[in-house]
Amino acid sequence: QVQLVESGGGLVQSGGSLRLSCVATGNNVVITSMAWYRQVPGNQRELVARISSAGDVNYGDSVTGRFTISRDNAMNTVHLQIDSLKVEDTAVYYCKMVTWGSAYWGQGTQVTVSS
Repeated sequence: QVQLVESGGGLVQSGGSLRLSCVATGNNVVITSMAWYRQVPGNQRELVARISSAGDVNYGDSVTGRFTISRDNAMNTVHLQIDSLKVEDTAVYYCKMVTWGSAYWGQGTQVTVSS
């Protein structure tokens, strides 16, 4: 069984930066795709960024160059660096990891950006 533990969220002023992290725990875990999504109450969960095991990256349509996803395969960890934070980035951020045949979600970490 795979469990995902997220960290790094919090309250930050507009213009600041945050680095979110998500680590997968479990025995003999082989992660293919890692991704970050975000959700605002009343809205659908949307893709922020995805990175494959080969390092190929794609970003969601609403995401600008302020977001950078990276992964550490040895540690089964994915990071999301967010720079120049804006109020509209306020959301719960979820990590998602895909193994051969299954997908797992983290519990979510709140990011709140104040003006």
